Amino acid sequence: MTTTLITGANKGLGLETARQLVAAGHTVYVGARDARRGEEAAHLIGARPLLIDVTSDESVQAAAKSIERETGRLDVLVNNAGINGRAHTAEETTGADLLTVFDTNVFGAVRTVHAFLPLLRASGAPVVVNVSSGLGSLTVSSDPEGHATAVPVWIPALAYASSKAALNMVTVQYAHAFPGIRFNAVDPGYTATDLNGHTGDQTIEEGAEIIVRMATIGSDGPTGGYFSLTGPVPW
Repeated sequence: MTTTLITGANKGLGLETARQLVAAGHTVYVGARDARRGEEAAHLIGARPLLIDVTSDESVQAAAKSIERETGRLDVLVNNAGINGRAHTAEETTGADLLTVFDTNVFGAVRTVHAFLPLLRASGAPVVVNVSSGLGSLTVSSDPEGHATAVPVWIPALAYASSKAALNMVTVQYAHAFPGIRFNAVDPGYTATDLNGHTGDQTIEEGAEIIVRMATIGSDGPTGGYFSLTGPVPW
């Protein structure tokens, strides 16, 4: 049975991804930084709760040790935990604002991959999915109107967008460094979640589809890519 960990999975896209993968037969760990919320979410969909705060080295390492004791390997890691930061204009945005957002969206993914590498290597066909955003596309950001078909909704978001662009590069670098592991970034699209005040024009089920698809690609799937439901997203 495939063992999967999804960070930030007690609600939104993470929880829906977990639900779909449980239905597909995965043993899913619902990663959450709040133990009670994680336990409630896991119970709701028949998954396993895992306490993990991706901004804490100690928490991530403890989570890795917990899965190591229980299963001895990890087949799929979905780095879904993310924040959008404070709603500031570029003029108002400070270095501290970026540090806060990057700590979860970028450094959190790096912490998690680093801690779980031994367990991923113990898998026969390890897969890592980094949940990015179309806002992280440099191509689209430099010409949002000209690339509307790739990313239908583009908004200025200095801290969030730059963190997703950084996560995309992290994904590519890992793909080069670890050819035996499928590393890909995905853009779920403008999905109605707490992150955007439920203003997105996609349902949670629609947004989770590309995450689930890339989480189940297996050893023959692509690596080092950036995908949405409609295909590759321009870097």
